[in-house]
Amino acid sequence: MSVTYDCIVLGLGGVGSAALDHLARRGQRVLGIEQFRTVHDRGSSHGETRATRKAYFEHTNYVPLLERAEKLWRELECDTGRSLLEACGLFIAGPADGPCVQGCLRSAGEHKLKLEQLSPPEARRRFPNFEFDEADSIVYEPGAGYLRVEDCIRSHLERARQNGAESQFETAVIDWEPTDNGVRVRTERSEYEAARLVITAGGWATDLISDLGFNLKILRKTLLWLPKTGDAYDAGPVFYYVRPRGDYYGFPSLDGATIKLSEHTGGDPVDRPEDIDPALLERDAEPLAEFARQFLPAADPQPTRHATCFYTMSPDGRFYVDRHPEHPQVAFAAGLSGHGFKFASVLGEVLADLAIDGETEQPIGFLGVEERI
Repeated sequence: MSVTYDCIVLGLGGVGSAALDHLARRGQRVLGIEQFRTVHDRGSSHGETRATRKAYFEHTNYVPLLERAEKLWRELECDTGRSLLEACGLFIAGPADGPCVQGCLRSAGEHKLKLEQLSPPEARRRFPNFEFDEADSIVYEPGAGYLRVEDCIRSHLERARQNGAESQFETAVIDWEPTDNGVRVRTERSEYEAARLVITAGGWATDLISDLGFNLKILRKTLLWLPKTGDAYDAGPVFYYVRPRGDYYGFPSLDGATIKLSEHTGGDPVDRPEDIDPALLERDAEPLAEFARQFLPAADPQPTRHATCFYTMSPDGRFYVDRHPEHPQVAFAAGLSGHGFKFASVLGEVLADLAIDGETEQPIGFLGVEERI
């Protein structure tokens, strides 16, 4: 006989763990199911850090969600005693008339955010361990920084458990189906029923909402940790460079010995997330090493370690966050397109709202599916 819940959450990465937490805090009897172990390295929510910023070049409509996300991250820190969000500052360097710099300025102007504009000489004086092209325009957001991703997930799961949530790890979901009273979920272990379902399955989302016809593309990405000199890069900032060859970003040192570097653009397409090759390939390392030689003078371009992850890309780079058009008892977030983790706290709240109330106060209309599929 099926076990019955108010809500089931499929996938307990960054967004799923937050959704589980918010549902439990709202008094729901909730079950979270994850195919891998707790805080695993098989998806898109690992690798120590993710950037967080508000002067958002991708779209000004994201800014209110980012402001709410920051408040929720700070509340989670207070509740769990963990340091999750480090506001060490972040700069973006690129063409003055390019979409990144112009998008940052647009968001900052529209939402009255603090953003500084620096010339290359000013940026070199402010950030002596970085190099800049003379043609660069640099925008610096002092309140931006990074999130400690594994601790963010642990914290959401911990608070969810404290509020009565149940979780099953290393449990694969076979399928789900709508019922007269909600949904039925079949796993390799058992069968469960619930009034509502939340799907936050990352690169596996298309298996669970295939009927929506999302054209999601999986891109393999590589993260490198480079040795550094002395105390260089210890205090920040997070950095993002727009170069002719691609966009590169990185983070302050967490261990005092290395600096993390990756490329936001590019990536090898793969058919399935489980097909990703975890090895460090020459074509992964070479462009990052070349970038480091040019712009990170206090770093050694030869990495000491690496990790692989993936982006789940939507066709337009915007998230899908909505209720299923045919089954309104099902809410989902998918296609976070390589920039979603910073939103995990607020997306968890939004998904809880959609599951329980059928609507949310947060401005997610531009992330809906009705006009995009």
